[in-house]
Amino acid sequence: MKTTNRQAGSETIERRFIQGLEVRAAEEGDDAVGVIEGYAAVFGKPSEDLGGFTEVIKRGAFKRSLGAGADVRALLNHDPSLVLGRISSGTLRAKEDKAGLKVEIDLPDTACGRDTMKLIQRGDIDGMSFSFRTVSDTWETKDGQDLRTLTDVDLIDVSPVTFPAYPDTSVAARSLAEYRSARDGAGDADEADDAAAESDDDEQRDTAAEARERELQLAEADD
Repeated sequence: MKTTNRQAGSETIERRFIQGLEVRAAEEGDDAVGVIEGYAAVFGKPSEDLGGFTEVIKRGAFKRSLGAGADVRALLNHDPSLVLGRISSGTLRAKEDKAGLKVEIDLPDTACGRDTMKLIQRGDIDGMSFSFRTVSDTWETKDGQDLRTLTDVDLIDVSPVTFPAYPDTSVAARSLAEYRSARDGAGDADEADDAAAESDDDEQRDTAAEARERELQLAEADD
């Protein structure tokens, strides 16, 4: 298994999608038109094939980011002009539980908030996506399939989405290339070590043969 660590905030933003949103009415007196809740990420569930590898999210991957006070936003379709909530204002709540990253969003009494509420109620929007930067991941190969495990990420935003965009895997692809290079390089190194050991054995055998030949020559000379 290979672990890759990166400086926080130094990588391109990645996104992942999961289906499953619920809507419930806001409590009386709230400014929100309703509350949507669901999981933006599920732990331990292998993804679809992301282009030569699959991916799982390890429980605790969001713990550092949330614990450090990440001011995550809730957006519609990841559009920063369509804000639905924010952790610092108390209108977005995000926490890890045993299943994954659970979020609750108090939808604002705005055109965007009301439209989002109605679209989810109708089933036109039924999934959520989250944006993140990878801080640490691990790679391993199981049954010939490369598996990436996200162990620590910076959470940026969560978003009900109309279309589940194909995951941005450019960062993962670079990390995969590093892993394969290290893995294959280790194999090459092992082969080189084996070859070197065989060469040493050959040299030792040659040296021993030469010594025996010299002994015979000396014995003949004495005779």
